[in-house]
Formats: sequence, structure tokens, C-alpha cells
Amino acid sequence: MAKSYDERIAEAKLKIEQEQNRMKQLIQAQKKEERNARTKRLCSRMGLFESMLPDTIPLTDEQFKIFLEKTVTTEHSRRILGGLTAPNAAAATPQAVGAAAQAHTNPTENGAGREPGEGNGARVSS
Repeated sequence: MAKSYDERIAEAKLKIEQEQNRMKQLIQAQKKEERNARTKRLCSRMGLFESMLPDTIPLTDEQFKIFLEKTVTTEHSRRILGGLTAPNAAAATPQAVGAAAQAHTNPTENGAGREPGEGNGARVSS
């Protein structure tokens, strides 16, 4: 016996509802996977950071923020990051990245830890 239009509409609505629920589940699973990947990345990077600079461990959050602002926002740091994120960075060899890291000068020589405008007045241009 053929189904009435009302029965077919009800079945279609049920299928739509089931697919919407499935879509919600997939979105939730995707978000969870992204959160887990971010957490893993943050833990991994911070662990590496603390292993390289153990003196930062006892800093308060505010002190750590100031430390990052004064070191990461230097022109030298921006050039290194620019070199790593440039389109040709994928072709960069590990030796080139190591050479860039070795080129870093003593923080007291390049003005790290000073307020902008302090120091010997020398500016580094990119």
C-alpha cells in the first residue's frame, strides 16, 4: 500500500532531524579534536620554552607577560619570525634555522629588557 503524503513528510522530517543531530555530533567531535590539538601544542611549546629558559618558571603571569612583550616584540625577533614564516621557509634547511638562532646576540647588547627608546639609541632596520 502506498504511503500517504503525510506519512512521507513525517519520515522526511525524521530523517532531517536525525541528520541535523548527526551534524551537531560531528561538529562537537571536530571542536573537541581542535581543542585537544591546541592543548597538546601549548603544552609542548611551553615545555620546550621552560626547558630552554628555566628562570621563567617562578615568574608571575604579569612578569611573564612583560618578559614576552620585551623580548618577542624586538626587531630581531620579528626578523627571525619573518624568516621562519616566509613562503620559502618550507624549503629552509635545519642548518639555516640553527644559524639564525646562533646569530642572536646577548640580550643586554641588543636592548632586550629595556623600555622602548632606552639604550644606546641604535636602531636596527629590516
